[in-house]
Amino acid sequence: MAHCSYSKLSHLLRISIISGNKPCVLRPARETQLAPLCCAYFIRCKSTRSTDSKALQERQKQQMAKGLPKQKPISGVKQVIVVASGKGGVGKSTTAVNLALGLLANDPSKSVGLLDADVYGPSVPKLMNLKGNPELTDNNRMIPLTNFGIPCMSMGFLVEDVAPIVWRGLMVMSAIERLLRQVEWGSLDYLVIDMPPGTGDVQLSITQNIPIAGAVIVSTPQDIALLDARRGAEMFKKVNVPVLGLVQNMSVFQCPNCNHQTHIFGSDGARQLADTLGVQLLGDVPLHLNIRETSDRGQPVVISSPDSPEAEAYKKVASAVVRRLEELGV
Repeated sequence: MAHCSYSKLSHLLRISIISGNKPCVLRPARETQLAPLCCAYFIRCKSTRSTDSKALQERQKQQMAKGLPKQKPISGVKQVIVVASGKGGVGKSTTAVNLALGLLANDPSKSVGLLDADVYGPSVPKLMNLKGNPELTDNNRMIPLTNFGIPCMSMGFLVEDVAPIVWRGLMVMSAIERLLRQVEWGSLDYLVIDMPPGTGDVQLSITQNIPIAGAVIVSTPQDIALLDARRGAEMFKKVNVPVLGLVQNMSVFQCPNCNHQTHIFGSDGARQLADTLGVQLLGDVPLHLNIRETSDRGQPVVISSPDSPEAEAYKKVASAVVRRLEELGV
């Protein structure tokens, strides 16, 4: 019996079921007599195999957990909010900057910082109209550059404006570690992190190294952008980071001459994706010339046109983010 193959056992099991443990006229008597014994052996083998598989999975999970870094909070920072997108070009950095400014505008008693983790394409220096190299404290920690009341840190402060960052993975991880651990933020209620697009090493490194209060996913209503936005949201769920919700950027274009509205990238795509994922739509931000012009000048719309509908859209997103954090009890 010990040498009985899996296929043989399965065959005998079928014989037993069909015959109801009665001798079958198509089979020798000895084979039908062995069927009940083989059935019992087959069931025991299957049960043992299932138990072994569960034990193996548990051991693998334990080994993987040993290899992951332990999350350590950033000194002085109460809550970290990451702003991410599945792909580039959807207005993620502009949203991150105006979200940080919106948080401060809604509640000036709060302190807000901004970290540009997009190592290959840092945009925060341009958007926040900041230049220069950060000074160092006595213990060699970098002091963030500040504008509009927001302390900022970016790889763009450490390299030339037009210098390409041609680094391999280990160098990028080292840079991210320095941006996370060697910056003197002081005391912050919120640190907004502008993540690089995609779902790669940088995203995993940040989510595994620091506790994150929640993630904001930015997307246009276009189907192609929504595919990648969904991947981004699913990634954060896999690493146990709460998805606060989606921001539908460039939701509608309004003609500055006749005020006619056109949905250039589609209508309500992000809202439908939010419903599918079971998360909230934090707000809609229009495709407006004012947002582009103020961003290019380094005067974000929340600062330069605080009473405009565009600025109000970002402030509503900031309010929704705070509300979601309160709901999660973070």
